[in-house]
Amino acid sequence: MTQHGSGAPSRLRRRPAPLAHRGNALHPGAWWVWALGLGTAASRTTNPLLIGLLIGVAGHVVAARRTSAPWARSYGAFVKLGLLVIAVRLVFAFVLGSPIPGTHTLVTLPEVPLPEWAKGVRIGGRVTAEGMVFALYDGVKLAGLLICVGAANALASPSRLLKSLPGALYEVGVAVVVAMTFAPNLIADVRRLRAARRLRGRSDKGMRGLLQVGLPVLEGALERSVALAAAMDARGFGRSAPVPARVRALTAVLTLGGLMGVCVGVYGLLTARGVSYGLPALGAGLLAALAGLRLGGRRAVRTRYRPDSWGVRAWLVAGSGLAVAALTIWAASYDAAALHPGVVPLVAPTLPLWPAAAALIGLLPAVVAPVPAESSNTGKPVPPQNPVRPERSVPPEKSVKSVEETP
Repeated sequence: MTQHGSGAPSRLRRRPAPLAHRGNALHPGAWWVWALGLGTAASRTTNPLLIGLLIGVAGHVVAARRTSAPWARSYGAFVKLGLLVIAVRLVFAFVLGSPIPGTHTLVTLPEVPLPEWAKGVRIGGRVTAEGMVFALYDGVKLAGLLICVGAANALASPSRLLKSLPGALYEVGVAVVVAMTFAPNLIADVRRLRAARRLRGRSDKGMRGLLQVGLPVLEGALERSVALAAAMDARGFGRSAPVPARVRALTAVLTLGGLMGVCVGVYGLLTARGVSYGLPALGAGLLAALAGLRLGGRRAVRTRYRPDSWGVRAWLVAGSGLAVAALTIWAASYDAAALHPGVVPLVAPTLPLWPAAAALIGLLPAVVAPVPAESSNTGKPVPPQNPVRPERSVPPEKSVKSVEETP
């Protein structure tokens, strides 16, 4: 009997990652570093096969490690947004033309004459296959970046991310988190109201259904905003401690200078010829920005209850995303043709071996990150319950003796 009862716990022990609970939950910043690493890799290539592989990696990790919280259901919306971006980019290339010359004419549209001041812009004209393929590659690149950001939005809890920010960025973090949670809450409200209308036998299609669903959604958003403002006011949001003027000036100089250095460094890493100055500028900017944030945290008066720890699993998740970005940037420096397939002349894209192997490193969070348990509507993981211990079998003679000795 004891062997049958301990089967489920033994299977749980054989998992490569434990069940997630409050004590071992992954730091939300690790998910964002991982997703931004995949997004950086997607921004350094126009190869649709490689970008599709990065999107597949992000989708697999989201499917394996997201919870049932409302903000975790927004990944599908980002995928649809990426498809919309591709469609809009193709429509613009079809109607407005493309700067890429081509010899394979698909269709010739009637061209609209424009005034002299609009020279260089045309509406209609010849639509070439080379221009449409170039627009497709460009749209897929932007869609891959959006979907990677959507993966971070679906995996990292916004409230826990806000709690992990330094004190100097607390007010800015509140605004960002409120803006990030607006879309997932809006999607959840729309789904709930549409399901309620279908249960009542009412149609949710067409303009009338959209209006009858949109008004309650708007009312719910206003109620949430009023409740949030009241909660922030009750908790004393916006308090600050007195800080000397020299410290405030030094904090502003370090923070602004560091952020400018980070912007220059990121721009250098995202461009093809800026790797030489991108890494030094990024490193110096990060050091200055961290020093400014450290000094700026003195004016923040708040406490942090049970802060999230950055453990070994968080380092592995963040490191996998950074490894994908670094290896893709290195591959683009020595084999740019594989990561940027040509369109003049038209050639079929091929999947490069080493960048594809680097992209597969992004699957590491699906193995090392804690497995999410059943979640409530608030998005807080519920700790796993202790397994029920099997009852011991009592010999017949002992049971009879205990009954006889009972008064």
